[in-house]
Amino acid sequence: MKEQAAMKKRHKWHQKRSLWVLFVLSIIYISTIFYHQQKPLPKGINYKGNIHHLTDSEIEFLYDLTYQKNGKEIHEQEIFEEVYQTIENAEEFLILDFFMMNETSAIGRDFPPISRTIRQKIMKQKEKYPDLEIIFITDPINTTYGSHKAQHIEPLSQIGAEVIYTDLNRLRDPNPLYSGFWRMFVKWFGQEGTGWITNPFGNKSPNVTARSYLKLLNIKANHRKVVISEDNGLILSGNPHDASGFHSNVGFKVKGAILKDLIESEQAVAAFSGGDTSLFPTEKELDPLLETTTSSKKDAIQAQIVTEKQTEKRVIQVIKDTTAEDEIWIGMFYLADRTIIDSLKDAADRGASIRIILDPNQNAFGNEKVGLPNIPVASELQNDHSENITIRWYNINKEQYHSKIFYVHGQATSEIVIGSSNFTARNLNNYNLESNLSISSANHQKVVQEVDQYFRIIWNNEDAVYTLAYKEYADSINIVRKIGYTLQKFTMFTTY
Repeated sequence: MKEQAAMKKRHKWHQKRSLWVLFVLSIIYISTIFYHQQKPLPKGINYKGNIHHLTDSEIEFLYDLTYQKNGKEIHEQEIFEEVYQTIENAEEFLILDFFMMNETSAIGRDFPPISRTIRQKIMKQKEKYPDLEIIFITDPINTTYGSHKAQHIEPLSQIGAEVIYTDLNRLRDPNPLYSGFWRMFVKWFGQEGTGWITNPFGNKSPNVTARSYLKLLNIKANHRKVVISEDNGLILSGNPHDASGFHSNVGFKVKGAILKDLIESEQAVAAFSGGDTSLFPTEKELDPLLETTTSSKKDAIQAQIVTEKQTEKRVIQVIKDTTAEDEIWIGMFYLADRTIIDSLKDAADRGASIRIILDPNQNAFGNEKVGLPNIPVASELQNDHSENITIRWYNINKEQYHSKIFYVHGQATSEIVIGSSNFTARNLNNYNLESNLSISSANHQKVVQEVDQYFRIIWNNEDAVYTLAYKEYADSINIVRKIGYTLQKFTMFTTY
């Protein structure tokens, strides 16, 4: 009897200890989730630069378009020609920050060799100008999160370039339920090793470790697409990723003192990622290098660098200021940010005319997708406010409408925001790193007229089939997928 009583006592003690251990682990887990969602951002992130007054010659709208004409697929491409030109003109410094630069693909197709071309041009320019300072900032996605070397980035370090892989651990966690587990139990083991699992970005790419897969599920990124030299800067929506070579994208080329702000925003990423920030040009060094022209503030184009959540703040403010006389145009790969969606509904209620061009989210590098998030979001906007909101789908084939452009055409002035940010919580709420350009300009300026023409050509299908009516994809998502979309929004376990 005494032995049974002792066993019962020990059993109760073990149960109690197990409960206490579970309780403590739960507290640590919840605390880890909370902290890494709310922790202070690295210095220089969520950046809003000065307002610069540019002349018409200091800013240029860029775009790539893939479209159907007379039964043929046509590619109009100028963005990476500008990237190549910027590299070839660099003599003092060259700063590049690209999310993806590789050849990975899940399908066999003759894509343009963008990543190889950029690598070769950088190496050639360094050979031509040995004192050229080259800084290449990128995302660990190019090594599939530590499983292998980056094919076209690693060789740059061998010629003296400063290659910086963004320290994603310093960023906030957009996938809190999973990231809490990853930080507590997986992070400590690293990702390096001999890969044995098929690469998620294409079976022609190196195999990856299970730990790399587990890091991938944190789903956050340095999503920027920026190039800067002493000659000009490029703020883009397109990646130098071969399988993205036929995507439709947009961007701006800028010159002058605004490059100081763009450099400052990139130096911040290098600083928290362990890069050598002494290689960045100082303001004193930049002053004699940057060509600037003067213009009256009355006629000038106001331009400002905004990153991360500052982009959302700017877009929301512009939408709030719209009236019934204004037109809101959006061309977007992903539209899912609730703050922006609600602001668009309010603008529609005020009588503003809203026209949205979306990718139907059916294809990702050869892999079939189910239309999330754009199809359910479009349904919500169309059904609730169909009188003042009109939606068209970009007419994709095997590529994506990857643009990220917001434009408000007012009576005398217009506002434009363009760059790397999709309109999603992940892109706009200080999770991903993003870089965008905000512009305010009189309507007579060339840059406004070009953006306006861009939208009207593809909206009205002038001389080609660029876009399709809303009804073409309106019913392509079933109730199960709508439930899945709702669950993804609630749990934040999603890529958008």
